[in-house]
Amino acid sequence: MTLRLPVMAAICFLTAAQPAMAQGAATGTTYDDALPPGANFDKAEFRFWLPSGASAVRALVVLVPGSNGDGRPMAADVFWQEFAAKHRLALVACRFTDRPHNQSFIEDYVDVSRGSGQALLDAIARFAARSTHPEIASAPLLLWGMSAGGQFNYEFVAWQPERVAAFIVNKGGIYYSALLPKAARDVPGLLFAGEKDLPSRVETITGLFAVNRRGGAVWALVIEPGAGHVVGQSRDLGALLFEEALSMRLPAAGSGAAGPASMISIAGGPGFAGDLATHTYRPASQPGTPGAPNAWLVSERLARAWQAAMTPK
Repeated sequence: MTLRLPVMAAICFLTAAQPAMAQGAATGTTYDDALPPGANFDKAEFRFWLPSGASAVRALVVLVPGSNGDGRPMAADVFWQEFAAKHRLALVACRFTDRPHNQSFIEDYVDVSRGSGQALLDAIARFAARSTHPEIASAPLLLWGMSAGGQFNYEFVAWQPERVAAFIVNKGGIYYSALLPKAARDVPGLLFAGEKDLPSRVETITGLFAVNRRGGAVWALVIEPGAGHVVGQSRDLGALLFEEALSMRLPAAGSGAAGPASMISIAGGPGFAGDLATHTYRPASQPGTPGAPNAWLVSERLARAWQAAMTPK
């Protein structure tokens, strides 16, 4: 059976699906850290935020900005702080910059296997020690990023898929990897492109999605109507994907800290297949290897939100 929500109902669903927000910002502890320049980056600077009174941290939300940007202020974003406090998470907001080079639109630090990815993991280990939360050193990662930040996330999943619970790719342009290893294709993800972004970006993200989805990737493609090179709906849908990943892939909130070894694979399980042309979805028994690309959505809740995001309003 093909399902389709009226537009107004879908909008209401999206509003209800967002994490509840308190009247003021959550309270917490903040640490800053930086690593010396590495093989593929000049600056690697990080800000860590831990909600007050946190017990064992289940996972980390990693926030990566656009090209050579300073994303550390995102650790103070009320949206992400409330999300972290609600789900027993911590935040790590990043700043990466390249050494000067002639093609500045190609970010070297995005090629995480050459050093920038290890810099992130090293900073996380140091935050674990400083916060006296040793479980943070091996906690699963929820990767959100904009533009080059999404490129970083994609390459991180390619490099260390066993460490990532879910990830977001958002309107980036230059990627180093095409078909990712099966372990990376088994990590749930959302890939965003803006209808009015540069054609090269749209075509690149669409192509990356198509080749990996053909290989059974548990990913969905979101083409945002009328959107250019903007954050768009990637934050809200990203948080929704993260909520689903927390409930499906990590131990229950009351059962102690989670680590990479305890993450549950959803690759062989049921979900929903989204038609990229009609913006409808239907139940599907498993991701499979589709003859034509379709979106793979881990839950009906996410499928409804995907449908609303894909539909012009």
